[in-house]
Amino acid sequence: MLPKHIAIIMDGNGRWAKSQGLPRFEGHRKGVETVDDIVTAVRELKIPTLTLYAFSDENWRRPPDEVEMLMLLLEEFLKLKQAKMLKNGIRLQTIGDIERLPASTQKTLAETIELTKNGKELNLILALSYGARNELVRGINRCLKENKERNEVTEETFSKYLDTKNFPDPDLLIRTSGEHRLSNFLLWQLAYTELYFTKTMWPDFNPSELAKALEEYSKRERRFGKTSEQL
Repeated sequence: MLPKHIAIIMDGNGRWAKSQGLPRFEGHRKGVETVDDIVTAVRELKIPTLTLYAFSDENWRRPPDEVEMLMLLLEEFLKLKQAKMLKNGIRLQTIGDIERLPASTQKTLAETIELTKNGKELNLILALSYGARNELVRGINRCLKENKERNEVTEETFSKYLDTKNFPDPDLLIRTSGEHRLSNFLLWQLAYTELYFTKTMWPDFNPSELAKALEEYSKRERRFGKTSEQL
């Protein structure tokens, strides 16, 4: 059985570039090409939702010139792929503290989101300026503001104040580059997600590597706290 929602921590662009004797910029550029390939593959598999960890809250600490380059790459990618997304029924959405992004990046995102809002084939969610702890704090503050008379809040109620309120939790998380950590990504939503780690760097991750992750996922038994006999 295929997952309905895949989330990916796209890691290893810089190390891939270093291993090739190239500047970090080239690793990020090659990583953008991989995004296009994987989005296409996921859509063809008819998996409804794909979330990509594109720029974390912590990434703002990187050198300013690298941050600027990443924003320009994002804008370039969106402008180049708008027509393809529209044609292929891909609906772009975002999670994260989007207001921290440069004005030009926000504008390109808003235009692409509006253009693709009727897409039915794939929900493509970009996590931008995203950190799970930041999301939780923002969600708590919104919840407190709107529920001043309540003494308690349920998980279901609180979930409605998260960036992901309109999306199902991921069934499968993939992290590339050999690191085994979540890096402040979807900490609430990954409670029962199957985790898959690969040593393959993101620029080298391709549909064949995706197939390996999906094959491994198909062997997992998802019990959600129950016994095998109860399933």
